[in-house]
Amino acid sequence: MKAEIRKLAVFVEELHREMDRPVSPPSRKACAVAVIRNPFAGRYVEDLGDLIEIGAELGGLLGKRCVEALGIPPQAAESYGKAALVGEDGELEHAAAILHPALGKPLREAVEKGAALVPSSKRRGGPGVVLDIPLGHKDAAYVRSHFDGMQVWLNDSPRADEIMVAVAVTDSGRPLARIGGLQAHEIEGRDGLR
Repeated sequence: MKAEIRKLAVFVEELHREMDRPVSPPSRKACAVAVIRNPFAGRYVEDLGDLIEIGAELGGLLGKRCVEALGIPPQAAESYGKAALVGEDGELEHAAAILHPALGKPLREAVEKGAALVPSSKRRGGPGVVLDIPLGHKDAAYVRSHFDGMQVWLNDSPRADEIMVAVAVTDSGRPLARIGGLQAHEIEGRDGLR
């Protein structure tokens, strides 16, 4: 593996009640995080190919960890998202190199299909900074009930020469969703939009 991983962490959030109403079955989100050494920390490098390769490695690894944490078959995953937090000696383009060119394909394989773009966010910060991971339905971007997010932070990450990379996967949409739009059971899943 090209990624030099210092730490892996997996979190599962399970919501049983919302607005004093039961959520049944519970709404569940999983997030898997890798804290890696940034090979380009502190210097400008034109070719970010190493980070693109690392993104491909992490997409599969983190996606599988999320699915396993939820205890579901891959095809039961409904939403996904990705995010990266670059330490202060890195640049946002380092996060973009990990997240965009190659992380999506292995993540889609981990959740079986994934016709929609994977929502993403990136930022720079130090240890304990909160990273927001946007979520959207994996097969149809117009499913409003699955517009959501998850937050993650690690008290010691990222260090100045590190990047914290996160993937989130859910087994459902938002609890008590009721703002209309395309419903999950209406998805065609061909164009990634509907």
